[in-house]
Amino acid sequence: MSDTQSQISLAVLAGGKARRMGGDDKGLVTIAGKAMIEHVLAKYAPKVADVQIIANRNQDKYQAFGHPVYGDQMEGFQGPLAGMRTALSHCQTPLLLVVPCDAPMLPDDLIERMHQQMETEQSDIAVACDEQREHSVVLMMRRTVLESLDEFLSNGDRKILLWYNQRPLSKVMFSGLSNAFANINTVEQLSELEPQLQSKKDS
Repeated sequence: MSDTQSQISLAVLAGGKARRMGGDDKGLVTIAGKAMIEHVLAKYAPKVADVQIIANRNQDKYQAFGHPVYGDQMEGFQGPLAGMRTALSHCQTPLLLVVPCDAPMLPDDLIERMHQQMETEQSDIAVACDEQREHSVVLMMRRTVLESLDEFLSNGDRKILLWYNQRPLSKVMFSGLSNAFANINTVEQLSELEPQLQSKKDS
Protein backbone atom coordinates (compact mmCIF):
# COMPACT_ATOMS: atom_id res chain seq x y z
CA MET A 1 0.00 0.00 0.00
CA SER A 2 1.36 3.43 -0.96
CA ASP A 3 1.67 6.33 1.45
CA THR A 4 -1.25 8.03 -0.30
CA GLN A 5 -3.48 4.95 -0.04
CA SER A 6 -2.77 4.63 3.67
CA GLN A 7 -4.08 8.15 4.28
CA ILE A 8 -7.47 7.76 2.58
CA SER A 9 -10.69 5.93 3.38
CA LEU A 10 -13.71 5.58 1.11
CA ALA A 11 -17.36 5.98 2.09
CA VAL A 12 -20.07 5.12 -0.43
CA LEU A 13 -23.39 6.80 0.31
CA ALA A 14 -26.31 4.43 -0.26
CA GLY A 15 -28.76 5.81 2.25
CA GLY A 16 -31.39 7.62 0.18
CA LYS A 17 -35.04 6.75 -0.43
CA ALA A 18 -34.74 6.61 -4.26
CA ARG A 19 -38.28 7.87 -4.83
CA ARG A 20 -37.67 8.38 -8.57
CA MET A 21 -36.54 4.75 -8.95
CA GLY A 22 -39.88 3.55 -7.60
CA GLY A 23 -38.36 3.15 -4.17
CA ASP A 24 -35.81 0.55 -5.31
CA ASP A 25 -32.53 0.67 -3.41
CA LYS A 26 -30.36 2.29 -6.07
CA GLY A 27 -27.06 0.82 -4.95
CA LEU A 28 -28.46 -2.67 -5.49
CA VAL A 29 -30.02 -2.02 -8.91
CA THR A 30 -28.19 -3.93 -11.66
CA ILE A 31 -26.51 -2.05 -14.49
CA ALA A 32 -24.05 -3.57 -16.99
CA GLY A 33 -24.13 -6.86 -15.12
CA LYS A 34 -23.36 -5.57 -11.62
CA ALA A 35 -25.12 -3.83 -8.78
CA MET A 36 -24.58 -0.11 -9.13
CA ILE A 37 -22.49 0.08 -5.96
CA GLU A 38 -20.21 -2.69 -7.26
CA HIS A 39 -18.99 -0.46 -10.08
CA VAL A 40 -18.00 2.21 -7.55
CA LEU A 41 -16.33 -0.26 -5.20
CA ALA A 42 -14.39 -1.97 -8.00
CA LYS A 43 -13.01 1.37 -9.14
CA TYR A 44 -11.95 2.87 -5.81
CA ALA A 45 -11.70 0.22 -3.07
CA PRO A 46 -8.26 -1.01 -4.24
CA LYS A 47 -6.91 2.55 -3.98
CA VAL A 48 -7.72 3.26 -0.33
CA ALA A 49 -6.88 1.95 3.12
CA ASP A 50 -10.44 1.35 4.26
CA VAL A 51 -13.99 1.21 2.87
CA GLN A 52 -17.37 1.73 4.47
CA ILE A 53 -20.90 1.75 3.07
CA ILE A 54 -23.51 4.11 4.51
CA ALA A 55 -26.94 2.51 4.12
CA ASN A 56 -30.22 2.87 6.00
CA ARG A 57 -31.90 -0.25 4.63
CA ASN A 58 -30.94 -3.63 3.14
CA GLN A 59 -27.83 -3.53 5.30
CA ASP A 60 -27.44 -7.32 5.13
CA LYS A 61 -27.29 -7.16 1.33
CA TYR A 62 -24.69 -4.39 1.43
CA GLN A 63 -22.60 -6.35 3.93
CA ALA A 64 -22.29 -9.08 1.28
CA PHE A 65 -19.91 -6.77 -0.61
CA GLY A 66 -17.35 -7.32 2.14
CA HIS A 67 -17.16 -3.92 3.83
CA PRO A 68 -18.60 -2.49 7.07
CA VAL A 69 -22.07 -1.01 6.70
CA TYR A 70 -23.33 1.83 8.91
CA GLY A 71 -26.70 3.52 9.11
CA ASP A 72 -27.14 7.24 9.66
CA GLN A 73 -26.73 8.21 13.29
CA MET A 74 -29.42 10.85 12.75
CA GLU A 75 -32.95 9.53 12.44
CA GLY A 76 -35.31 9.98 9.51
CA PHE A 77 -33.29 10.07 6.25
CA GLN A 78 -31.66 13.44 6.93
CA GLY A 79 -29.82 13.56 3.60
CA PRO A 80 -26.21 13.24 2.40
CA LEU A 81 -24.67 15.37 5.15
CA ALA A 82 -25.99 12.96 7.77
CA GLY A 83 -24.35 10.12 5.89
CA MET A 84 -21.09 12.04 5.67
CA ARG A 85 -21.26 12.70 9.40
CA THR A 86 -21.64 8.97 10.07
CA ALA A 87 -18.76 8.15 7.73
CA LEU A 88 -16.45 10.72 9.35
CA SER A 89 -17.24 9.35 12.80
CA HIS A 90 -16.02 5.89 11.69
CA CYS A 91 -13.07 7.12 9.61
CA GLN A 92 -9.64 6.01 10.90
CA THR A 93 -7.47 7.77 8.31
CA PRO A 94 -6.60 11.46 7.88
CA LEU A 95 -8.70 11.78 4.71
CA LEU A 96 -12.12 10.52 3.63
CA LEU A 97 -13.45 10.31 0.07
CA VAL A 98 -17.25 10.33 -0.14
CA VAL A 99 -19.04 9.25 -3.32
CA PRO A 100 -22.65 8.29 -4.09
CA CYS A 101 -23.63 4.72 -4.97
CA ASP A 102 -25.56 5.85 -8.06
CA ALA A 103 -22.69 7.33 -10.09
CA PRO A 104 -20.97 4.31 -11.65
CA MET A 105 -19.09 6.33 -14.30
CA LEU A 106 -17.03 8.54 -11.98
CA PRO A 107 -13.49 9.36 -13.20
CA ASP A 108 -10.82 6.70 -12.75
CA ASP A 109 -8.32 9.26 -11.43
CA LEU A 110 -10.72 10.93 -8.98
CA ILE A 111 -8.77 9.98 -5.84
CA GLU A 112 -5.37 10.97 -7.16
CA ARG A 113 -6.42 14.35 -8.48
CA MET A 114 -8.51 15.36 -5.51
CA HIS A 115 -5.79 14.36 -3.07
CA GLN A 116 -3.08 16.18 -5.03
CA GLN A 117 -5.02 19.45 -5.20
CA MET A 118 -5.98 19.28 -1.53
CA GLU A 119 -2.37 18.87 -0.52
CA THR A 120 -1.16 21.60 -2.89
CA GLU A 121 -3.76 24.09 -1.67
CA GLN A 122 -3.78 22.87 1.95
CA SER A 123 -7.57 22.81 1.94
CA ASP A 124 -9.90 20.99 4.32
CA ILE A 125 -12.31 19.80 1.63
CA ALA A 126 -12.17 19.16 -2.12
CA VAL A 127 -15.24 19.04 -4.33
CA ALA A 128 -15.32 17.54 -7.83
CA CYS A 129 -16.48 19.86 -10.62
CA ASP A 130 -17.10 19.70 -14.34
CA GLU A 131 -17.98 22.36 -16.88
CA GLN A 132 -21.58 22.49 -15.66
CA ARG A 133 -21.38 22.55 -11.87
CA GLU A 134 -19.94 21.36 -8.59
CA HIS A 135 -20.85 17.82 -7.60
CA SER A 136 -21.49 18.32 -3.93
CA VAL A 137 -21.70 14.66 -2.93
CA VAL A 138 -18.30 13.85 -4.47
CA LEU A 139 -16.01 15.17 -1.77
CA MET A 140 -12.65 14.47 -0.20
CA MET A 141 -12.30 15.88 3.31
CA ARG A 142 -10.04 15.83 6.30
CA ARG A 143 -11.29 13.83 9.25
CA THR A 144 -10.84 16.95 11.38
CA VAL A 145 -13.88 18.64 9.78
CA LEU A 146 -16.20 16.41 11.82
CA GLU A 147 -16.50 18.97 14.60
CA SER A 148 -17.57 21.73 12.21
CA LEU A 149 -20.07 19.40 10.55
CA ASP A 150 -21.57 18.47 13.91
CA GLU A 151 -21.98 22.15 14.74
CA PHE A 152 -23.57 22.84 11.33
CA LEU A 153 -26.05 19.98 11.68
CA SER A 154 -26.92 20.87 15.26
CA ASN A 155 -28.08 24.26 13.98
CA GLY A 156 -30.62 22.50 11.76
CA ASP A 157 -28.77 23.15 8.49
CA ARG A 158 -28.66 20.48 5.77
CA LYS A 159 -27.27 22.24 2.66
CA ILE A 160 -23.96 20.67 1.67
CA LEU A 161 -22.70 23.67 -0.33
CA LEU A 162 -23.38 26.00 2.56
CA TRP A 163 -21.32 23.82 4.87
CA TYR A 164 -18.29 23.16 2.72
CA ASN A 165 -18.03 26.76 1.53
CA GLN A 166 -17.38 27.70 5.15
CA ARG A 167 -14.12 25.69 5.05
CA PRO A 168 -10.88 26.07 3.06
CA LEU A 169 -12.03 24.50 -0.20
CA SER A 170 -10.46 23.08 -3.36
CA LYS A 171 -12.53 22.88 -6.53
CA VAL A 172 -11.13 20.06 -8.65
CA MET A 173 -12.04 20.39 -12.32
CA PHE A 174 -12.66 17.30 -14.46
CA SER A 175 -13.12 18.49 -18.04
CA GLY A 176 -14.27 16.69 -21.16
CA LEU A 177 -15.67 13.59 -19.47
CA SER A 178 -19.10 12.78 -20.86
CA ASN A 179 -21.55 11.63 -18.17
CA ALA A 180 -18.75 10.92 -15.67
CA PHE A 181 -20.74 12.48 -12.84
CA ALA A 182 -24.17 11.34 -13.99
CA ASN A 183 -26.38 10.12 -11.16
CA ILE A 184 -28.82 7.40 -12.10
CA ASN A 185 -32.07 8.50 -10.52
CA THR A 186 -34.68 7.03 -12.86
CA VAL A 187 -35.25 3.89 -14.90
CA GLU A 188 -34.92 6.04 -18.04
CA GLN A 189 -31.48 7.27 -17.03
CA LEU A 190 -30.42 3.71 -16.28
CA SER A 191 -31.45 2.59 -19.76
CA GLU A 192 -29.65 5.54 -21.32
CA LEU A 193 -26.35 5.10 -19.50
CA GLU A 194 -26.12 1.31 -19.40
CA PRO A 195 -24.73 0.93 -22.97
CA GLN A 196 -22.05 3.54 -22.24
CA LEU A 197 -21.04 1.83 -19.02
CA GLN A 198 -21.00 -1.58 -20.70
CA SER A 199 -18.83 -0.21 -23.50
CA LYS A 200 -16.38 1.28 -21.01
CA LYS A 201 -16.32 -1.96 -19.04
CA ASP A 202 -15.58 -4.00 -22.19
CA SER A 203 -12.83 -1.68 -23.49
